[in-house]
Amino acid sequence: MGTSVQVKPLCGVYNENPLCYLVSVDDFNFLIDCGWNDHFDPSLLQPLSRVASSIDAVLLSHPDTLHLGALPYAMKRLGLSAPIYSTEPVYRLGLLSMYDQYLSRKQVSEFDLFTLDDIDSAFQNVNRLTYSQNHHLSGKGEGIVIAPHVAGHLLGGTVWKITKDGEDVIYAVDFNHRKERHLNGTVLESFVRPAVLITDAYNALNNQPSRRQRDQEFLDAILKTLRADGNVLLPVDTTGRVLELILILEQYWAQHHLTYPIFFLTYVASSTIDYVKSFLEWMSDSIAKSFEHTRDNAFLLKHVTLLINKSELETVPDGPKIVLASMASLEAGFSHDIFVEWAPDTKNLMLFTERGQFGTLARMLQADPPPKAVKVTMSKRVPLVGDELATYEEEQNRIKKEEALKASIIKEEETSHGSDPTVADPMVADASNVHASSDVSVQHSGTFRDIFIDGFVPPSSSFAPMFPFYENNPEWDDFGEIINPDDYVIKEEDMYQGSLHVGGDLNGKLDEASASLILDMAPSKVVSNELTVQVKCSLVYMDFEGRSDGRSLKSILAHVAPLKLVLVHGSAEATEHLKQHCLKHVCPHVYAPQIEETIDVTSDLCAYKVQLSEKLMSNVLFKKLGDYEVAWVDAEVGKTDGGMLSLLPLSTPAPPHKSVFVGDIKMADFKQFLASNGVPVEFSGGALRCGEYTTLRKVGDASQMGGAAGIQQIIIEGPLSEEYYKIRDYLYSQFYSL
Repeated sequence: MGTSVQVKPLCGVYNENPLCYLVSVDDFNFLIDCGWNDHFDPSLLQPLSRVASSIDAVLLSHPDTLHLGALPYAMKRLGLSAPIYSTEPVYRLGLLSMYDQYLSRKQVSEFDLFTLDDIDSAFQNVNRLTYSQNHHLSGKGEGIVIAPHVAGHLLGGTVWKITKDGEDVIYAVDFNHRKERHLNGTVLESFVRPAVLITDAYNALNNQPSRRQRDQEFLDAILKTLRADGNVLLPVDTTGRVLELILILEQYWAQHHLTYPIFFLTYVASSTIDYVKSFLEWMSDSIAKSFEHTRDNAFLLKHVTLLINKSELETVPDGPKIVLASMASLEAGFSHDIFVEWAPDTKNLMLFTERGQFGTLARMLQADPPPKAVKVTMSKRVPLVGDELATYEEEQNRIKKEEALKASIIKEEETSHGSDPTVADPMVADASNVHASSDVSVQHSGTFRDIFIDGFVPPSSSFAPMFPFYENNPEWDDFGEIINPDDYVIKEEDMYQGSLHVGGDLNGKLDEASASLILDMAPSKVVSNELTVQVKCSLVYMDFEGRSDGRSLKSILAHVAPLKLVLVHGSAEATEHLKQHCLKHVCPHVYAPQIEETIDVTSDLCAYKVQLSEKLMSNVLFKKLGDYEVAWVDAEVGKTDGGMLSLLPLSTPAPPHKSVFVGDIKMADFKQFLASNGVPVEFSGGALRCGEYTTLRKVGDASQMGGAAGIQQIIIEGPLSEEYYKIRDYLYSQFYSL
């Protein structure tokens, strides 16, 4: 029997709710993603609360609320205490996302589900890994290897591979196969025939236009509004897809010398861009190469202004402008307030670049476009004054007194239980030196008559009213007082948290607005009122979510050909559609479990460990192929003296081997390679026309149903000529010959 694998969804199946799944590998429990939505509804986390204490490790895939938003709450309230693993960008940008969520809500409500300290505490448990880094678990997870790989959706976004005994469990949700301005495409297609693949059906019913067409429509819509003297609002996430939008605008403004102002407005805008500037190695090849050759950082923004307070936006001169503001759902944050102000003007444009979460204002507007009237709640925090302030201060004073009283009682109990009977109490006089008076007032009428004692009558054994004094007797050696060096060591995590505590930048400076909110201890309250907003502005939705569409998703799943497939996160219609497609074209074992339904996806294969005998290995000739060494091995199975299976040399001569080309070539990449070598090349009718007479085409399926590897060939056609042989040599150069 293979490695035992069980999957239990805790949230995010047959709907678009946050993602949270329990995956057990031989009784080692992984919590993969720990998301929450913009409503922060605790009822969604009830399934998680029932298993939180049994979690052994947490894997985070993306730095947004839908994938990690519940982490601080789960660590504080639900008993989650397992180590957490993510990439460096997911850790850093996820921290900023949660800061922005908290600050946005604290300004308009008495938000108490978690605090900034809870966020810091939760993220201190994160272990950061790099792409393709194999991390070997220890203890209960002995033998399990986890590794993050490129997902292509958000910066640092991860496809997780969990391996044990040669069997792979792949978790790949929200991936993108397309190369974008700031991200490479996913590497999911490099995994072939994993034992289990867990993926989402979110985009199964959607198809996308080409990137060039989409980007041009995006820019045309914006420029049309600006030239008509209107404003453009883009509700965006804090640290995710907004980066792609910023690059599109920045590059277009630079190329066409436009002067319309662009603003990026979140509580952590400056910190976000400062960190992103240091994550170039996690971005697309084009950005990394540009920096290597010219030292040009794509996120040194010249046309986008970073703002961390709406009051800064209000000081900008009147005129057409673009504002990218959080939150994308319009439930809170700066985007909510700007929407209320700009919606009644027909010249303005509301441009959504992602589907709003279910039940949010953004989703409602997308489902039923304007003109229309919508009711919104406007809230703001105002300082307490007059009687409210006096009542608040009295209550705080009462609470402080109670806490002080409790602390003193606890201290006295600790002192009484922990005191050394051989050490004299400073409050008690030595009977040999002081003669206690039977009348306390007589004692105090003399020497200590100037001391006023309110509510305190010292015992007859005391010689003076004073606070207890405990002498600290440190240990000394020849060099002075003995200290513990660990008391003076600053942990790396503490240094990072100190330098970046809500809105801080890489130099440890706090964003002004964020700092004033955190440090301003003035008593305040939230005032709310309902408004009816006449939405007359234009509203456009364009898909910049950065996810593979339905057609690409089906093609990738057919190529990967998992032995067993688990579908999560997507509408019921999309999930059922993809399930039926995969049953016909991908593999016979497709599952779409319900919430808290445990499914067993243990592999049907049997794995055996064999030993390679020294006699066999001494005759094997390895050939170096890239970073690996490969060799043909002809052997027969036997047993060692200890009874272990072993591969032994053949007793008869081995048959000859045909040449094998090792590698996987993509026609689009080969097209670029030929073009760079001066060969005229173009796609035509599904084939690659090279030069004047030669054609290349791929035939055969990448995989067959059930995971069996299919035959895939590249056929080169054309008359025998110098051009034919040159292109064939170029093709051979893309493979390793064994």
